[in-house]
Amino acid sequence: MAPLITLDHVRRALALTEFDSTTALRRMAPAPRGWQKRDCPPQAAAVMILIYPAEIGLLETVLTLRASGLRGHSGQVSFPGGRQEPQDEDLRATARRETCEEIGIGGERLSILGQLPQFYIPASHHSVCPVVGQYRGQPVFRHNPAEVAAVFSLALEDLLKPRFKFAETRRISGVDVRVPYYDVQGHKVWGATAMLLSELEERLRQALPQAALLALS
Repeated sequence: MAPLITLDHVRRALALTEFDSTTALRRMAPAPRGWQKRDCPPQAAAVMILIYPAEIGLLETVLTLRASGLRGHSGQVSFPGGRQEPQDEDLRATARRETCEEIGIGGERLSILGQLPQFYIPASHHSVCPVVGQYRGQPVFRHNPAEVAAVFSLALEDLLKPRFKFAETRRISGVDVRVPYYDVQGHKVWGATAMLLSELEERLRQALPQAALLALS
């Protein structure tokens, strides 16, 4: 059976000109979401939403479990990525470099399909550029254990299936917060990563034909 989501659908999703990113992000945002006033501008950063074909033909994207010893967001699920460094030509270069450093993926097989709008993360005070990349062939991940505890994947089709989405209440900084999350191979994907996945999900919903959406519901 042919996959219901193809690279053409991904390209169409990224090319949408009239898309409500704010609403798409809010669907998987913790509420209330923490904000605090900062006196300095946010640090520029980038993440890589890396898409590749799995053995059975489904398109998947790569997620990492951050090492427990990291200073920020340790033990959480994220996309490969990090702060922009002086040697990076632009934020796409940042995303490429971080992907190579964290999970050993790069080179000519990795090409850039596009990017999502800049995204602000209050907790770390970062302005993040989500870069969407395509890897031709099936990647062999070699993660850096100093930064990444594990690498796993999520089929793009599963983003559109309600059975993978949940919500729970957590006590964060003395406040009860409703936290939506995707359940991916037993990992709770929440926060900024879930919000970016939510934007990708909603874009795909607009790019896919109705028949495909019905098949995925």
